[in-house]
Amino acid sequence: MIIYLHGFDATSPGNHEKILQLQFIDPDVRFVTYSTLHPKHDMSHILKEVKRELDNSDDPNPIMVGVGLGGYWCERIAFLSGIRSVIFNPNLHPEENMVGRIDRPEEYMDIATKCVTEFRTKNQGKCMCVFSTNDETQDNQALAAELEPYYPVVWDEQQGHKFKSIASHLPRMKEFKQQI
Repeated sequence: MIIYLHGFDATSPGNHEKILQLQFIDPDVRFVTYSTLHPKHDMSHILKEVKRELDNSDDPNPIMVGVGLGGYWCERIAFLSGIRSVIFNPNLHPEENMVGRIDRPEEYMDIATKCVTEFRTKNQGKCMCVFSTNDETQDNQALAAELEPYYPVVWDEQQGHKFKSIASHLPRMKEFKQQI
């Protein structure tokens, strides 16, 4: 089973395309949607939805996949749920770059201070990061440097921020999903 978390643009047609592509790894792809506007509510909602999906699956190696803001949530929720994750161009600092786009961006900072201390150290190797060299919205070099001490980082030279096609990364993702 693969649980997919969309980015800030929940209605992007690219979400459907990515779900279809993920079905080449596992036919059981589940889409979890959230508001993107209220971080504290989103976190509890996503945790509840992911738990429900995990409870209704017998897959011994489920993974979560998230893009952009979905990557922010994916890394944390997968850690809290005890599963692996793959994140594409994750928005690691929405408290800084979502100002004016959501009601309470400072809630992201509050979430960070309430999370498990050193969660990335505890999650080491359980998340795979894919960054675009052509991201038009964020500095992926800096973000990758932040994550490289903990997770494998893969670079993509074709895609932009929304990562319309993840096809070239499917074999590596499938291998990562099957690891125990």
